[in-house]
Amino acid sequence: MNIGVFNESPLHQALKDHYSGRGARQEVPVAGSFVADVLAGDDAIFEIQTGGFGSLRRKLDRVLDHHRVVLVHPVAQVRYIVKLPEEPDQAPTRRRSPKRGTVLDVLNELVSIPRLLDHPNFELEVVLTEEEELRQRSDKVSWRRKGWRTVQRRLCRVLEQRRFRSSADLFGLLESPLPEVFTTADLAASMAGPRWLAQKLAYCLREAGAIELCGKQGNALQYRRAAPG
Repeated sequence: MNIGVFNESPLHQALKDHYSGRGARQEVPVAGSFVADVLAGDDAIFEIQTGGFGSLRRKLDRVLDHHRVVLVHPVAQVRYIVKLPEEPDQAPTRRRSPKRGTVLDVLNELVSIPRLLDHPNFELEVVLTEEEELRQRSDKVSWRRKGWRTVQRRLCRVLEQRRFRSSADLFGLLESPLPEVFTTADLAASMAGPRWLAQKLAYCLREAGAIELCGKQGNALQYRRAAPG
């Protein structure tokens, strides 16, 4: 069984169908060369992005002048690894991955476009999914992958959707209150996540103007919420 080159189209197409309500159209040219994944009946655009956000920055700058854009990013909360057989008479194997994605994972991509969060026409939607990840034996992958490469992601079902309409909504990722002056260590404790991810959240909030530097504690930078503009 051979799927061929890396291809995320089944996941991408399934999410386009999920967001295509009554009156919506798919693959619609807007703002010159930009092709919207889904153009809703109210002229809002749903743009599905399964990878990084960096490549979208310039395109979004143009489109946001004319359309409301909801950037949709899937995160696999539940993932099943399907290994395709090397011989046609063998059956594929399927197991549940111990890795569990969370809404916090979007911070890995959001660092590319943090200032867009406060654009009046921009919203971000994180979709927690149950997915199948199809893998195929290959000699051209790193040793960390143990000879297997991902060739396809398939949507099984949508589990949860989380919408962010401004940088202030990022504070909703916190599970406990922050002190008035805080470091990324405080942020990590509050969000119940690793410090390296808290550093990305701090970067996004600072770039968006939601927090500001106010001092240092040893080698750690100290922040506080910015005064309302």
